[in-house]
Amino acid sequence: MIVGKVIGNVWATRKENALNGLKLLVIKPIDHYSGVDRAELVAADAVGAGIGETVLVVTGSSARRALDKALCPIDAMIVGIVDEVEIDRSVELK
Repeated sequence: MIVGKVIGNVWATRKENALNGLKLLVIKPIDHYSGVDRAELVAADAVGAGIGETVLVVTGSSARRALDKALCPIDAMIVGIVDEVEIDRSVELK
């Protein structure tokens, strides 16, 4: 799973029929521990998220499963809106 911030919308008037009716949002992943900058991604929205919100994103087959459409061409799906993230920086990563 990925924690990220919604930074924009994607509008596509021409797309695969299976994507009709899905809201597509641009997500900027957040690395709360190290602050490493990661590339943006586009995710379909299952929970009604909006710009500025912190969200939980699943990718791969989990994204298609969240939509319950195994053959839909989706690689990322927003499955939650995050209220708070707590990080303990005293934990060492190896």
